[in-house]
Amino acid sequence: MEKFSDLSELPKDWELIYGEALITDSDVLNAASDADFIFADAVREVSKNLIDNMPHLKLIHSEGVGFNKIDITAAREKGIYVCNNTAANSAAVAEHTILLMLALQRRLLEGDQLVRTGQQIQAKGSFILDGIPELGSCHVGLVGMGSIAMETAKRLKPFGSKLSYFNRSRKSEAENELGMTYLPLEELCQQCDIISLHLPVTSETTGLINTNLLMLMKPTALLINTARGELVVQEDLVTALISGQIAGAGLDTMYPEPVTLDNPLLNLPEACHYQLLFSPHIAGTTKQAFEKMHRTVWSNILAVSKGNRPINIVNNL
Repeated sequence: MEKFSDLSELPKDWELIYGEALITDSDVLNAASDADFIFADAVREVSKNLIDNMPHLKLIHSEGVGFNKIDITAAREKGIYVCNNTAANSAAVAEHTILLMLALQRRLLEGDQLVRTGQQIQAKGSFILDGIPELGSCHVGLVGMGSIAMETAKRLKPFGSKLSYFNRSRKSEAENELGMTYLPLEELCQQCDIISLHLPVTSETTGLINTNLLMLMKPTALLINTARGELVVQEDLVTALISGQIAGAGLDTMYPEPVTLDNPLLNLPEACHYQLLFSPHIAGTTKQAFEKMHRTVWSNILAVSKGNRPINIVNNL
């Protein structure tokens, strides 16, 4: 925390309790039941049980953008603010999204392994004959059109990619300034070479990418997920990769996290290994993004401590 935070402005009599080793609700309550604020990792659950048993709690702040692990209904009932860091890491996630696209297209992991095993020439010939696409030749579809998707589109435009999007509402900025085309979700899946997910987890979006949509995609299509693992039915993605229904997937996040070794995506047949590229949920965790997010968290905590209203409230208080 200190690496990204300037704690010098905090009152000297404040006590900071670090929760990395506090695994259960009971652990947290034993150590910090009288806490006024919770500074939560975006994938750490803040349950109704915790909220109901912390009588001094005034603010729960997600370190990142996600807040689906926080019981916002329980917090609202108690008059407790829940805030996030909306848009703080948009540029970082956008960069990582494009990294996954390029790494899959250029077969980076496979090529690296073949060079390390003395097969450079064979790999080069095989890759050339199979055909290596350029990002600029691709039709990229963004599912969700919030700040991260906008930053992703801005970075894709110089590559020359054709850009489309699906969102609950039309986005004039995307269409007028970036020349993006709106498509219904099914059409976007049918037409695009790369599908990139940029949605929050809600009851409507959980399991959105399932067999029905995967079957609409081109056999050469790539799926990119730098949003949340819950958006994808993982067993359906496994089937799509094994059957050749889609060509590959780049995932910065899975479900649940921490990822367990029995996750179906970690147990693909060896022939499919290079169709799937993982990163350890680091898309939005650059030094610059963390510094920005931590400034917002401490600013909000100080504001609430003085009786002022914080920014980025997500539970309608």
